[in-house]
Amino acid sequence: MSHDFPFRGLRVLDLGQGVASPYCAMLLALYGAEVIKVEPPEGDWSRGLGQKVADGGHTAMSLTFNRGKRALRLHLRQPAAKAILRDLALKADILVEGFRPGVAARLGVGYDSLAAENPKLIYLSVSGFGQSGPHAQRPVTDTAAQAFSGFMDTNRGPDGIPHRSGALVADVPTGLFAYAAVATALFARQQTGRGRHIDVSLMAGSAAVLGHKLAEYQIAGGPPKPLNVPAGSYQAEDGWLAIALVNEGQWQRMATALGRADLLSDPRFADFPARATHEAALLAELRPLLRTRPRAAWLEKLRAADIICDVVNDFADWLADPHVQAIGAALPAGQPGLHAPRTPGAPRASDDALAPAPLAGQHTREILAECGFSPAEIDGLLATGVAS
Repeated sequence: MSHDFPFRGLRVLDLGQGVASPYCAMLLALYGAEVIKVEPPEGDWSRGLGQKVADGGHTAMSLTFNRGKRALRLHLRQPAAKAILRDLALKADILVEGFRPGVAARLGVGYDSLAAENPKLIYLSVSGFGQSGPHAQRPVTDTAAQAFSGFMDTNRGPDGIPHRSGALVADVPTGLFAYAAVATALFARQQTGRGRHIDVSLMAGSAAVLGHKLAEYQIAGGPPKPLNVPAGSYQAEDGWLAIALVNEGQWQRMATALGRADLLSDPRFADFPARATHEAALLAELRPLLRTRPRAAWLEKLRAADIICDVVNDFADWLADPHVQAIGAALPAGQPGLHAPRTPGAPRASDDALAPAPLAGQHTREILAECGFSPAEIDGLLATGVAS
């Protein structure tokens, strides 16, 4: 064990697909765990969704959330495949599954059955709505979770339409919450000697991200007013910039820096509540003004006044930024045969120790050999479609 790889020696069985549960398993791999990813013959559905990469076996999504794993394909409708899966599960320290409630049990790898033989097992279930309740059997994706949680309602554009975020704002935080729960359970297992079943859902993960907005709604008795008007995004002469405000002093310095100190004497704009009430009038003053000069000119003035602001980057801007490059915030994914894409580094010194994301079934033979099958037996399993 070390600070960099505290989970070295632990075995994780990853039965998840998509993002949330595979991301949790990838984080465990990042910190040293051995992760075996089990997929159906057609592979994790994320391998076919979104921008495909040159090797044909990955998309940007599957590449990003499956590094550091070994891959095994099993046809789980066949009894022999279920037997292999159960054997792997009984040898695991952690099992991560993303099925609808009840599916894992039907495959012979439900928590109660496994824990009876492997009481130290930490068993993570990641689903849309959790393991119980009236919505438990509903299928959920990131978009559906954004809608159900209220995120899209808080993300209305000037057109009044509730917009979906292009980022995976439900899946990725849920994967992080799942990882935190597993890491906590591992610490508790050192004291108790026992594992546990952890129930994590996209519904709960999305709600946790929006916790303060839900509190605002209840305190206000309805939809709250905008929080810190006139913070937001503004179009300058050559692109967009964003301005943030957290106290009244910043508003006063912002108005002065923009050459509109006269706005400070207008009672409609006296404080955050007043500005929220008269937001449209204030924006009608500021938006045309910000369009008259380039972003760099405005940023120079605003930063001199100690206002929190920045350009609105696209991905090319972010990757080229000297700070991002200086601290190694974007690391090569190291996929063989690919023009090496760069991905954001995880929260540790470096994740360059992670192996590339595997192709579907890339390690089937070696994992089956580790399960005790002879080369001839492995040939038979492959020939009959039990594994691939």
